[in-house]
Amino acid sequence: MSSETKPELSVVLPFFNAEKTLKAATKSILDQTFRDFELLLINNNSTDASLQIAQTLSKADRRIHILNESKAGVANAMNCGLKNAHGRFIARMDADDVACPKKLEKQYNYLKANPTIDFIGSEVEYVPHISENKGFRRFVDWANSFHTSEEIALKQFIEIPVINPTIFFRRELFEKYGGCRDGNFPEDYEMQLRYLSKGIKMAKLTEKQLEWHDYSTRLTRTDKRYSTEAFFQTKAFYFKKWSEQHNQFHPNIWIWGAGRKTRQRSANLVKHGLNIAGYIDIKKTKPDAIFYKDLPQPGKFFIVSMVSNTGAGEKIKEFLLHQNYCEGKDFILMG
Repeated sequence: MSSETKPELSVVLPFFNAEKTLKAATKSILDQTFRDFELLLINNNSTDASLQIAQTLSKADRRIHILNESKAGVANAMNCGLKNAHGRFIARMDADDVACPKKLEKQYNYLKANPTIDFIGSEVEYVPHISENKGFRRFVDWANSFHTSEEIALKQFIEIPVINPTIFFRRELFEKYGGCRDGNFPEDYEMQLRYLSKGIKMAKLTEKQLEWHDYSTRLTRTDKRYSTEAFFQTKAFYFKKWSEQHNQFHPNIWIWGAGRKTRQRSANLVKHGLNIAGYIDIKKTKPDAIFYKDLPQPGKFFIVSMVSNTGAGEKIKEFLLHQNYCEGKDFILMG
């Protein structure tokens, strides 16, 4: 491809056995109001009719390019797309989702108008295809509730801050800091934490620009790399880096939450060189923990809230803010 014909944007869409959804996902990209892109469809060892569908679609639109990645896993498929992309900007898409018509245009215009932001997502419309979806609904509501780079930086250790198939970023990020890493961890979350650890500013459009379809086959439901423990291990690795830069008492931290599960998960922080100076709890009966109402004035230590019960983190945050603790300086939430 010559320099004159290089597209402004490369859309990377990996697929594996997606014969029921690939056409709709692809069409939602081809029908975008933003037109200057190439669409890289990466076949990751599909055994159904997905590849044939992709080939048929490519014959009707020259912007489609089909790649094959024999190494199993979405990280390998994503990296195949990144290495073959020609655009100055990169957008991610999943084979079972549907993009709204102006998604790419709005994200492109946002990054062009905001040179300090390098990575942009959007809110999503959650479309469940299974009955057991309360957890995902809560996550979507949470992810849709914040948008600024400051909010994303503060919430990065609760959950993945930007829903992966919405992301749109400058190519330089991949060139400087790499793409997906394949391992026993959630590759999309790891990539976002890695970029944030490098000082990259992320934001989200304050509107829904993707239908996020939730099937029982979603990797977050079926792959051990997306287990709660895998998430905590990834958080611990990058929180150590964050603490070095932002915690004036590093490596010392206090953990809010003295229950068995919280102590087990906080052990991941110790493995990465952090020192747990003590625990904080809402019960006076915990002899080795400070009762939360007995906390000293801000500036004495740094608190990491690790209570993962639904809504608990926000209540802890509200209490600490009321006590004049500053989020990001005196405490941070870790879901």
